[in-house]
Amino acid sequence: MRSTRYGAGFAALALVLTACGGAGESDGGGAKTADSAVGVTKDAVVIGTHQPLTGPAAPGYSRISVGARAVFQAINDGGGVNGRKIDYRVEDDGYNPTRTVEVVKKLVLQDKVFAIVGGLGTPTHSKVVDYLNSEGVPDVLVSSGALAWDNPQKAPMTFGYQVDYAREGKIQGKYVKDTFAGKKIGYFTQNDDIGRDTQAGLDQFLKDQTVVRQGYDTANTDVTPQLSALKAAGAEVVVCECIPAFTALAILSAAKIGYHPQFVVSSIGADPATLSGLLQDFARRGGASVSSAQLLAGLIGTGYLPDVALTSDPWVAYFKGIHDKYIPKEQLTNTLFYGMVLAYTFAQALKAAGPDPTRQKLVDAMSSGALKGPGLTPFGFSKDSHSGYTGAYVFKINPDTTTTVLQPPAVTDRGTGAITPYTGERATPEQVNPQGK
Repeated sequence: MRSTRYGAGFAALALVLTACGGAGESDGGGAKTADSAVGVTKDAVVIGTHQPLTGPAAPGYSRISVGARAVFQAINDGGGVNGRKIDYRVEDDGYNPTRTVEVVKKLVLQDKVFAIVGGLGTPTHSKVVDYLNSEGVPDVLVSSGALAWDNPQKAPMTFGYQVDYAREGKIQGKYVKDTFAGKKIGYFTQNDDIGRDTQAGLDQFLKDQTVVRQGYDTANTDVTPQLSALKAAGAEVVVCECIPAFTALAILSAAKIGYHPQFVVSSIGADPATLSGLLQDFARRGGASVSSAQLLAGLIGTGYLPDVALTSDPWVAYFKGIHDKYIPKEQLTNTLFYGMVLAYTFAQALKAAGPDPTRQKLVDAMSSGALKGPGLTPFGFSKDSHSGYTGAYVFKINPDTTTTVLQPPAVTDRGTGAITPYTGERATPEQVNPQGK
């Protein structure tokens, strides 16, 4: 039986999830010459990243670098890329922009990394993108969907990775409009570029149906006032553009006040396995007992990578093999898988940079349009676009926490262009192989 003993215990979560947040897009900056091989020796390539190993984004996201490291270990055991092993250095920034600046400067000035790979967070990475570009440091596969990363003129060294928030918002918005016509819509979004970029996409389809907009700051884990406002406004569908911890907090807070909207959650916070663990953990810390499966059943999400439960997918099978060999005690979640795909994608770019890689050659490889991979939609990388995945599919979470695809992958642009089904063929692991000849 599900307990309803939520009470004031949720306030205790503030002691667990504490860190300051920031916001703001990059103003860009001109890069120094990138025709250098800082961080490259005859045996190794040193790369770095900033990740939230602690703080409000740590629940779920702290495992991204674990997945990435496992893939790099597998690649290194296979001889590396072009004969060089990848030295992957992870710094904890606590999802705190001030700390992000400190650790990124350490990686660049002390560790002398070749590139920053997969730096995580919209409020955090926005504080270092200018610096990395002015220093001529490749800033690739940023773990955030902010539009700021797709700006080749002002930030030529920076490249996105995940589908951007505007594209994903458009795909969500059209699905919600087609499926829940006439329903009252509420938004619950993070108070930074996540919320702003996503609402720009959603509003193309849902502006007239939207009755309330609520935001959250990661420093405040009590979101009951926002969920109460959504309930009071009569929002029957709540679009939640939230990191995993705040998706879970929103679901728990809604249950606490007897509010049962249809949740629609973006890819950054819709991983069923991650949410299941967080719901149970947060409820327990608040003195409650819940059924994660019951709370998640029917939740609608969007994604662009194959679900890890689809073991027949060749990429899932490939990464599961690495998981089982290198990190078998880690739960194989979609969040962990995200990190594995990120690492593999960087290895592709490094391979394409050739046997004598320079920073400029890495940027050229990222811009070539040749990168393929596990995603169910293609990358947008080119000389004119530094956008990552270009679309998403829609799924629902079943009562057993498996997922069912409701709408197959579709692609779109970051503006007002059409949303179209994607029917292209995906490359296989054997075809991509960054260690092949």
